[in-house]
Amino acid sequence: MKKEPAGPMVLLVEDDESTRVEVVRNLRGHGYRVAEAATAAAALRAWEARRPDVVLLDLGLPDRDGLDVIRRIRKEGAVPIVVLSARGGEATKVEALERGADDYVTKPFSTAELHARIRAMLRRTGGPAAGPGGVIRNGSLEIDTMAHEVRVDDMAVALVPREFQILAELVAHPGRLVTRGRLLRAVWGEAYSVEDHYIHVYVSQILKKLAAADRTGGLANLLMAEPGVGYRV
Repeated sequence: MKKEPAGPMVLLVEDDESTRVEVVRNLRGHGYRVAEAATAAAALRAWEARRPDVVLLDLGLPDRDGLDVIRRIRKEGAVPIVVLSARGGEATKVEALERGADDYVTKPFSTAELHARIRAMLRRTGGPAAGPGGVIRNGSLEIDTMAHEVRVDDMAVALVPREFQILAELVAHPGRLVTRGRLLRAVWGEAYSVEDHYIHVYVSQILKKLAAADRTGGLANLLMAEPGVGYRV
């Protein structure tokens, strides 16, 4: 019997057999351990039994919508969930992310894109949570969440409170696609009334201020926009 790779465990939930076989073969070829499921019920059983490091989830399952699987997993765990779906509409993406998915990849996708998203999720699980003193680091960027200070290469960057809150929220979740709605709730609170287009204005200002202090240009693509959906680091 062929020995299973010793890498991270991926749960692939995909009802299309040809797609599932191809993705499983590719993942195992790159050193991942893989559990697979073709239905929502099988996915939840596999999640309970295997406790994967990452879940790759198709939404169009035969017995239940994949959105329900996200909800069930999120009630009990924080495992990264990447949606793989042919449903490319903004409303569907936002709903999946609001339900608790961490990222969304639209079919058809390249293997390079899939592996990049998985790596980002794995980095996130051991990523830049606030260290001693509440400090988050991402390359040359340092965010002191206790003192509300931002530095780039030891140079102070003056951000207004809303800019600081947005940047800290995004950098605290590396690789995760954070919806504009989630940002609004995190920064303005559950009863926010501000229009979400203000998020774009604040992000633009953040990037300008970071660029002014960034001597190497390493932070030029720190905050990436997903049009109509949100932002990721």
